[in-house]
Amino acid sequence: MYAQVIIDITNEALDRPYTYHIPEGMHVSAGDRVSIPFGNSRIPKNGYVISLSEQSAYDEDKIKDILGVVSNAISVKEQLIQLAVWMSREYGTTLNQCLKTVLPVKKTVRKNLRRIDPMERYREETDEQHILNPEQQIAADAIVSGIRSCFARKKVSPDRTPGSLDLTQPENAGKTQDPPRYLVFGITGSGKTEVYLHAIEETLALKRKVIMLIPEISLTFQTVLRISSRFRGKVAILHSRMSLGERYEQYMKCERGEVDILVGPRSAIFAPFDNLGLIIMDEEHEGAYKSETAPRYETRDVAFQRAKLTDCPVVYGSATPSLDIFTKALHGEIRLLELTHRAKPGSTLAATEIIDLRKELAEGNRSIFSRHLNELMTEALDKKEQIMLFMNRRGYSSFISCRSCGEAVKCPHCDVSLTLHRDGMLRCHYCGYETPRMKLCPSCGSPYLAPFGFGTERLEEYVKQSFPDAGVLRMDADTTRNKGGHERILAAFRAHRADILIGTQMIVKGHDFPDVTLVGMIAADLSLSAPDFKAQERTFQLITQAAGRAGRDREAGHVIIQTYQPEHYAIQLAARQDYRIFYEQEMAFRKLMGYPPVERLMTIQLQCADENLLDAVSELAVKEMSGYCAACNAELIGPLRATVYRVNDIFRKIIYIKHGSHDIIIQLRDQCQELIRQHDRRSQILLNFDLQ
Repeated sequence: MYAQVIIDITNEALDRPYTYHIPEGMHVSAGDRVSIPFGNSRIPKNGYVISLSEQSAYDEDKIKDILGVVSNAISVKEQLIQLAVWMSREYGTTLNQCLKTVLPVKKTVRKNLRRIDPMERYREETDEQHILNPEQQIAADAIVSGIRSCFARKKVSPDRTPGSLDLTQPENAGKTQDPPRYLVFGITGSGKTEVYLHAIEETLALKRKVIMLIPEISLTFQTVLRISSRFRGKVAILHSRMSLGERYEQYMKCERGEVDILVGPRSAIFAPFDNLGLIIMDEEHEGAYKSETAPRYETRDVAFQRAKLTDCPVVYGSATPSLDIFTKALHGEIRLLELTHRAKPGSTLAATEIIDLRKELAEGNRSIFSRHLNELMTEALDKKEQIMLFMNRRGYSSFISCRSCGEAVKCPHCDVSLTLHRDGMLRCHYCGYETPRMKLCPSCGSPYLAPFGFGTERLEEYVKQSFPDAGVLRMDADTTRNKGGHERILAAFRAHRADILIGTQMIVKGHDFPDVTLVGMIAADLSLSAPDFKAQERTFQLITQAAGRAGRDREAGHVIIQTYQPEHYAIQLAARQDYRIFYEQEMAFRKLMGYPPVERLMTIQLQCADENLLDAVSELAVKEMSGYCAACNAELIGPLRATVYRVNDIFRKIIYIKHGSHDIIIQLRDQCQELIRQHDRRSQILLNFDLQ
């Protein structure tokens, strides 16, 4: 018996299977992690078994034996290997990188170390099952119907041989019917979670497993609270803030079948469930679902691919769906399930006002708060109601600038300004460089250095000065850096141990605080300035989600949107929570410019420490690619400097390719990669691909 093994090394030259002999008496399965001899090295390497076969095309005398199966390593299921193969093709990365991605836990850990079960903190909570309103019932019934239809047709295909895997053909190409997909499109507070819980209940009744995806760690506490109290002892949790041992144990609970539900951010899509029956992707529009490191996968697409491998439904949920998903819903590829009313009786959408900060300044108000927001905060505090203040920038001040020469103090390793924090340190939010605040300008030696702009730290200080009797909490990347930081802050606010919660976008995503009646967005238009064609979409989503945190119980809510661009359609329509009109206007812009989802966009990022080599290779690649792109009517743009050209002393350039066909985009990407490698013989340039 022979095994095809891929070496556990991230090296493009080794990104292919190697044939090894399985010694007599050794039990090896597809997906096992094995120890093998490789090359002239005396140190064994680790690899993953891709497939098994009775015969080999190579000379048997030259084929080496597998040394053994790695003990205490997580076994890779064949399904996950198939998923890794698909990701390697789709995202243009090595199969090794993809295999490492689908295995959230890669190292062995000590077995006898006693650890606190991360689910322990949820054991005492109780959750009442709510009666669905008519809209929720229609949505739940539709999803349950899909779950049952998939369950009824789930059979082992007769043309599949256990332990084998075809690495050359696209999975399921034209062979099977795609599983159903649903979009639960509900306004904030419409009870999407309760619909999910009913679908989960049906899935568990059929003895199937569930993956529940959430975009942020900050949402884990609330989501697990609801699900674990409804399905006691059946839930595992997995996210990056857990220790290696905790993640290992939760992962193994899934593999051993001890739990039926896994809740977590995007990596949870790789849960080792054999009999998966349902995938739920809550707040599907969130950017956190897109991996920023290779492979730069989009969780929406990976979830659907996993669903096709297991034949199970996928449920997407959002009050502000991504344009891509909503377009598919309008075209009938995804079934649209709408929730137009809030679930709690008597609860209505909060009253929303847009405050023009230009007018405030002209009338002499130079404070962070508009006069109306200040009045509403005083009223809410008098009534013992809670307040959320959203500021999408952390730190004390945006940057420090010299009043003499006008230069901002920049990171020595990146092309960005350093951010001032309250402890007097200047920090780079890209590479982590930090230095104490200097007294003299590094450029001209002037002592006239002054901070400009503000972040969450400065906002917290201002709030405490303005409302000294109020309890204040701050939630951003700095206060949640330590393990359990999210949960401690959210639990304290939920228990009413604070009156005001200040934070970045992590506080406005899906949280349900019944006593919050006022939400203030301090600078709602910050995200409009981002150099990204999705800036309007993200701004609309952010404001709509933030507005949805107010008035979720019986008390009326109020939302104040402070902006310097009150006339912008993204802000105006977010204030009205009118997604459909926003969709029409934004799609008109996308069609005019040929942006996704109208056309596909491939971003090829080249990174290199040698700026001259980067310039030369990128220019040659684009020159040679122009003919290929012209032949298939694709648009080629670049090479351009990345928005932040230098990060940690690495220079970055971008090449864009636009075309309506997914397959042509992939072919052009591969052609461009080949040309770059021809000119970069020593592989000094790192390539990253991003398909939208």
